[in-house]
Amino acid sequence: MRRPHRGPARPRDEGPRVNDRIRAPEVLVIDENGEKRGVMPIEDALALAEEAGLDLVEVAPNANPPVCKILDYGKFKYQAQKRAAEARKKQKTIEVKEIKMRPTIDTHDYEVKMRSLRKFISKGDKVKVSIRFRGREVSHADLGRALLERVLADAGDEVKVELQPKMEGRQMVMILAPNK
Repeated sequence: MRRPHRGPARPRDEGPRVNDRIRAPEVLVIDENGEKRGVMPIEDALALAEEAGLDLVEVAPNANPPVCKILDYGKFKYQAQKRAAEARKKQKTIEVKEIKMRPTIDTHDYEVKMRSLRKFISKGDKVKVSIRFRGREVSHADLGRALLERVLADAGDEVKVELQPKMEGRQMVMILAPNK
């Protein structure tokens, strides 16, 4: 059975309730100076806010009675947006970079891969070092383990092992993280 079409979904109001959207019959009011004015009916609180030329904003809806502040709602929203943007700016996203090798890697190729590893680690990223085995090479997993131990030794104190070397199908994997 099909549901009847009800039109586009109404956007949900995000953030605190303001002015006439406050549903509680009584609220605890804090004025624009941060002073407690006491518990009063919602009509009186709205009149106080109107008198001050500001909005009545519900800051603690789950309290009993709900706590409302008299303030400029536009300024309140703007400051909340600025705080959220600042928090996002300070947040560091850590990426996992991958370096692929073969158990029979040449010396120069190995050095190039190690330079990349050091660059990734210095930027604060994690590095997944994987060694791919082809054909019968898989029977010599000890070569791969030795190569990963060499990578770890060459990386030195600037890294810590987050995932010890382990086999995943036809490749051996180790994850390194910056040692901070």
